[in-house]
Amino acid sequence: MSRRLLRAGGALTTGALAAVTARAAYAALNQRPPGGREAWARTNHRGEPVTLLEGPAAAAAAAVATLIAPRLPARCRAALALAGAGAAAFGALDDLKGSGDRRGFRGHLGALAHGEVTSGAVKIAGIGATGLTAGMLIGGSSADGSAAGTAVDIVINTGLIAGGANLLNLFDLRPGRAIKVALAAGTALGAGSVPGCLAAAAPVGAALAVLPEDLGERAMLGDSGANALGGMLGAAAATALPRTARVTVLAAIVGLTAASEVVSFTRVIERTPPLRWLDMLGRRPAGAAGQGAASAASAPGEAARQPAASAPGEAAGEPAASAPGEAAGQPAASAPGDLSDVADGVSGADTAPDAGRPGRSDGTSAPAPTSAATNPQ
Repeated sequence: MSRRLLRAGGALTTGALAAVTARAAYAALNQRPPGGREAWARTNHRGEPVTLLEGPAAAAAAAVATLIAPRLPARCRAALALAGAGAAAFGALDDLKGSGDRRGFRGHLGALAHGEVTSGAVKIAGIGATGLTAGMLIGGSSADGSAAGTAVDIVINTGLIAGGANLLNLFDLRPGRAIKVALAAGTALGAGSVPGCLAAAAPVGAALAVLPEDLGERAMLGDSGANALGGMLGAAAATALPRTARVTVLAAIVGLTAASEVVSFTRVIERTPPLRWLDMLGRRPAGAAGQGAASAASAPGEAARQPAASAPGEAAGEPAASAPGEAAGQPAASAPGDLSDVADGVSGADTAPDAGRPGRSDGTSAPAPTSAATNPQ
């Protein structure tokens, strides 16, 4: 049997292990949620309850599967697992402690300049440090082996890991969207080379395992899951790609991140038929009620998320009138920079506060302090 086939078999084994572990972890976390069920409960873009427990389950499964992945160098296994675990930990901190009052790099760093340390600022530093450490583990690939060449590679690796963690989180605004982006990135890496296939297997397997929960609007990745999967895919790119390709990927990450500050990803997707079709693939159609719709609507102030008309720049509310065939909760048009669906580049794609409650990723808001209506169970 050829070495290529052996490595392909190793990638399938790793992906399958990650998928099985993710399902088991998700079931276990739902049985005994750390900190209680309400801590992980959110309300999604339809005003229905979801849980963030999908994220920690996928992150933990991908990291564990990577650590024992066959036919992957030890340093690469360590780097991938560190990238996922570190990003998941700092993402979970922002999931649980973030208020949504500060958004984007400018918001969090501006607050820091005034002496306020936000959970988003902690996440910036934490994921940056995690990316640097993982990037150093991966090391350099300069042709002459010079220290300068290695340093350049480490900087590129760090950018891929930290930038990948942040970028995937920018897409966690609608059901299944971030996971579809992760699957596309993992597939591209796997198709490009055998090392890429081995490195991307764990995050791809874990993402596939929780996709039904995400599409079914029962759960979402949140910062913990999106940051972890994005960071691991960034580490996979750093592991598998030559320097020129890594620089190209990093430039794309930086460009998309910068664009997210002024352009609504949802608006672009809605107005691009192929992207809209992919985005809606597997999702519930507009107007379809989920199992938690009734309970979610009973929360005080919940109706405030669905105004009759949305003004440009308003919070993640959902206009009553939508373009024909449009998914529920997605405005037919929004002004450039509209925060109704523009992701937060730092604190979990936060949207503007809705009805006095902090916005979260996937167009969600944090649960009302005195209501259990956002409990997805």
